[in-house]
Amino acid sequence: MSHTTAPPVRPGERVAAPTGRAAAVLLVLLGTLTAFGPLSLDTYLPAFPEMTRDLAADQARIQLSLTTCLVGMALGQLVTGPLSDRWGRRRPVLAGVGAYALLSLACAAAPTADLLAAARFAQGFAGGMGVVVARAVVRDLYAGRDAAKYFSRLTLIFGIAPMAAPAFGSLVLRFGDWRTVFVALAVIGALLAAAVAWRLPETLPAARRSTGGLAATAAAGRALFTDRIFLGYALTQGLAFAGLFAYISGSSFVFQDVFGVSAAGFSVLFGVNALALVAVGQLNARLLDRFELRPLLMRALGVSVLAAAAVLAGALLDSLPLVAVALFAFVGSLGMVTPNGTALALDRHAAHAGTAAALLGAIQSVVGALAAPLVGLGGEGSALPMAVVIAGAAVASLTTVRTLARPRFPR
Repeated sequence: MSHTTAPPVRPGERVAAPTGRAAAVLLVLLGTLTAFGPLSLDTYLPAFPEMTRDLAADQARIQLSLTTCLVGMALGQLVTGPLSDRWGRRRPVLAGVGAYALLSLACAAAPTADLLAAARFAQGFAGGMGVVVARAVVRDLYAGRDAAKYFSRLTLIFGIAPMAAPAFGSLVLRFGDWRTVFVALAVIGALLAAAVAWRLPETLPAARRSTGGLAATAAAGRALFTDRIFLGYALTQGLAFAGLFAYISGSSFVFQDVFGVSAAGFSVLFGVNALALVAVGQLNARLLDRFELRPLLMRALGVSVLAAAAVLAGALLDSLPLVAVALFAFVGSLGMVTPNGTALALDRHAAHAGTAAALLGAIQSVVGALAAPLVGLGGEGSALPMAVVIAGAAVASLTTVRTLARPRFPR
C-alpha cells in the first residue's frame, strides 16, 4: 500500500494571511495560545513558599510540579503536531484548550504534592496542544523573515504573560490560597476555548493536509531527526529555554528566601524582566529589516552568555543588585533568541509544519524540564544553584548553534 504526504508548499498554495481587524484578533489568539506555557508555569510561583507548608513538601517536590507540567507539554505537542498536519489546526486546539480548563480544576483539588505533580502533567499535555498549533498556524501563513517578525510580535502577548502572571497570582493569593490560582487558570482556559471556537480560522485546507497514516507521520519524523541543522536550532532553543526555566523555577526562592524580597517585590522584578523580553522582541522585528536571522541569533546568544556570567558573579558575591540586573539582561536577550531560532527551524519543513513545531516544542520542553530539578537539588539558601544552571545552559546554547546548527552554506 502506498503512503502519501503533503507536497512542498508553493507560495500560491499558502492560505492568505488575514489583514486589518482579523489580523489583530489572530495575533491576540495565537499569542495567548503560545502563552499557555508561562501562564501555567508562572502564575503560581508566588505561592511556592505557601505550597511547601500546606502540602508538607520540600522545595524540590514543589518544583517537580513545574517539571511534570513541562514534560506534559512536550508530549502534548508531540502527539498534537502530527495530528494537526492530518486533521487541520482547529479541532486539536479546541480539544486541548477545553481539556486544559478541566484539568486546572483537578490541580486545584490535589491533596498532596505527588498528586499535584500528576495533575500538572495532564494540564501541561493539554496546554501543549494549543502551543504547537499556534506555531504551526504562523508557519502556515508566513515564512523566513516574515515568520520571524510575526514570532517577534507574538512576544507582545507571550511577554505579557510572564509579566502579568506572577502579579496576577499574587493578587489572587490576597483573596484565596494557592488552589484559587488554579481555579483562575480554569476560568482563563474556558474563556480562551470560547474565543478559539469563535475566531480562530483554519489555516491548513484539506488539500494541504498530510495523508498516509502512521507511516507518513514516521517518515516526516525521520526527515526531521536526520536534519542536522533543524535539530541544532531545536537544541539551541531548548538549551536557551533551560536557562530561562532555571530562572523561572528558582527565582521565587532566590529573591524571597535568599535576598528577603517580598512576594509583591518579586512580582515586580519578574514583570520587569518580562518587559525586557517584550522590548527586545519588538526591536528584533525592526532589526530583521536590516540583518539576517542567523547573525541576530548569534549576537543575542552572546549577550546571554555574558549576562549569565554576571548572574553567576552576583550569586558568588551574594549581591542582589548584580543578580537582578544580570537576570534582566539574560531574560531580555531571549526576546531575540526565541523568534529567530523558531523561524530558522520551522522554515526548513513547511510541508509538515505541525510535526516540526511539535518536535521543536518537545525538545524545548524536555531540555527545559531538566533545569528545575537541577536547581532544586543544588540546595536551598543560595542563589548559586540557579546561577550555575543558567550559565551552563547559555554556554551550551551558543556552542550548539555554532556547531550543530552551522549551515553548510551561508544563508
